[in-house]
Amino acid sequence: MSNRTSALPLCLFLLYFTLFAITGCGGNSTVASDEPPVFSPLQVLVPEAPGTSTVGQSPLVLDTSNISQGYLTAKSDANGTTKNIQLCADDGVVYSYFVSSGESAVIPFTSGSGTYQVTCYEQVNGSQYAALYAQALEVTLENEFLPFLYPNQYVNFTPDSEASKLALSLLTDDAAEQESIDTVFQYVTQHITYDEEKAATVETGYLPDVDETLSTGKGICFDYAALMTAMLRSRDIPCKLQIGYAGDIKHAWIDVYIRGKGWVEHAITYDGEKWNRMDPTFTANSEDEELINSYIGDSDNYTLQFTR
Repeated sequence: MSNRTSALPLCLFLLYFTLFAITGCGGNSTVASDEPPVFSPLQVLVPEAPGTSTVGQSPLVLDTSNISQGYLTAKSDANGTTKNIQLCADDGVVYSYFVSSGESAVIPFTSGSGTYQVTCYEQVNGSQYAALYAQALEVTLENEFLPFLYPNQYVNFTPDSEASKLALSLLTDDAAEQESIDTVFQYVTQHITYDEEKAATVETGYLPDVDETLSTGKGICFDYAALMTAMLRSRDIPCKLQIGYAGDIKHAWIDVYIRGKGWVEHAITYDGEKWNRMDPTFTANSEDEELINSYIGDSDNYTLQFTR
């Protein structure tokens, strides 16, 4: 077994609390409830927080002006404390988001339309937090794909990000979805190598920097998945960054939506006859095919915990 392959289990970015952010829908588009919105030309969507509807008060305010677009924005006072937002929908999954003093975070509704219970806390001492307030939010998404088209804290990019620019430069605007997905996939797996040192030292709460991954040319599974998600969303292709386990290894991967085919889970390349399983970390580190296939050869090996 090669050193790189044996280092795969070290992809343990231990996320005891999880955090994600999503944006508002802008520009010219057509929206259908059963298909993603269509943007012409392609554009990198940017979240907005106009403050026309808010929840809570200082030291943490939630801007709910664009919940129909699939997100809210949390704004923290610069008072030296970290804030925590816990979000739970009808599916029972609790997402926990941390916002540093003076910062903001866009938080998506990845569980879709429904009732979300939001509870907010403020740091009082170390890992101890005191409750600020709680609120139920009724969310009706304008389009179910919106949370998977925009940047968030786990998949953080803007129109000026190198990842966005690269994704838009690799293909023409009218490139087919399958061609776009395959091109982005090939670029990421050919240009990014697995970072064994980072995997061995990564700390709890680590969040990927997609442009840093591009510039250094290396990363862990979280970085692979976040980079490819950012690049595909920049091309208006819905993509989910999935966090959970491959076998008993903490892992991150992606699911992609293709019109006429639906959500493609763990497998997004097509050779003209069949779909081939695709996981950017394992594909880029596949010296030991037998070991890799033991993880990704059967989708039952994947256990999903959180969707970003």
